[in-house]
Amino acid sequence: MKEQMIAMLLAGGKGTRLESLTRRMAKPAVYFGGKYRIIDFPLSNCSNSGINIVGVLTQYESIQLNEYIGSGTKWGFDGNNSKAVLLPPRQKEEGSSWYMGTADAIIHNIDFMDQYDPEYVLILSGDHIYKMNYDAMLQYHKDNNADVTIAAIPVPLEEASRFGILNVLDNKQIYEFEEKPKKPKSTLASMGIYIFTYSKLKKYLLEEAKIDRDEHDFGKHIIPTMLNEGQRMFAYEFNGYWKDVGTLDSLWQANMDLLDNSDVVGLFEINNEWKIYSEDTFGFPQFIGHDAVINNSVINQGCHVEGKVTNSVLFSNVTVEEGAVVNGCVAFPGAVIKKGAHVEHALIAPDTEVEENVKLGSMDEKVLLLNTKA
Repeated sequence: MKEQMIAMLLAGGKGTRLESLTRRMAKPAVYFGGKYRIIDFPLSNCSNSGINIVGVLTQYESIQLNEYIGSGTKWGFDGNNSKAVLLPPRQKEEGSSWYMGTADAIIHNIDFMDQYDPEYVLILSGDHIYKMNYDAMLQYHKDNNADVTIAAIPVPLEEASRFGILNVLDNKQIYEFEEKPKKPKSTLASMGIYIFTYSKLKKYLLEEAKIDRDEHDFGKHIIPTMLNEGQRMFAYEFNGYWKDVGTLDSLWQANMDLLDNSDVVGLFEINNEWKIYSEDTFGFPQFIGHDAVINNSVINQGCHVEGKVTNSVLFSNVTVEEGAVVNGCVAFPGAVIKKGAHVEHALIAPDTEVEENVKLGSMDEKVLLLNTKA
């Protein structure tokens, strides 16, 4: 069952900065873009890139995410020659516990990787919005005879201290890695996407596992150790759209980016060959009332709109009653905005009811999260 490259998708994030949206749901399962969930993006990228085996490492509030992923058929994994395999924490010895860091999660699944005897392993995060051809990144890794290749993206200088920063030579070889530096020397940020030559990765994981510390992390431990010991490490610069939707503001903004005339995310391209796959909710057709007004918005199936919707994203089965105004909002599945209500600059959680004639939110204020089911 030898595979050239398998993927390990870290999908156990708690997402505390998304507040009540992740109180009962793992961050990768959060809704995005009218019909998608965040995890649809890395899984679709794997499928489109020709990766046959994806291990999905779940942990926090994993029930809904596990049910959603299933065997991976939504993304074209057929269960025979290709599959997505759920990898929750396992108690393999006395005293073992949850995954304690990104590298620890991979350490606990070396046996899973070994059964496919891969030449390369792709490590991914399950909570970013982007399209990427991982096969092109693998070719770059091979061309450079690299031990590790890290996908990287330029970020504004004022945001650089939030990321792992890569300092590189002219040929993009990494000579220094700084984890969230206070005074960054460059603005080339790690995207948390790594390709390792598996023989090297396994060696360093086993050595890391022998060290007694509270967590084992790629950015804090594995990457610096490999770099310090002279392993060949290169940055693969990505110039497309990429968004870390870890806060309410960033989640709202990423949804608003869909409404940009240039479609920076690339979800609505005609003859789109790099599709993002998701679950079909099999909802009723949309109903747009006689007096409804809809402008520059994404409206998914099952929506019933009688009011005014502008610059907004409505997921399946959202209701906007007569006289209601929804502006600059993201309404998740089953939300109801009742008669005469006026809502702006808000994330409206699933199944939330906005009462009649209330006025909530302002485009001049912080993004508002509405949730009557928290």
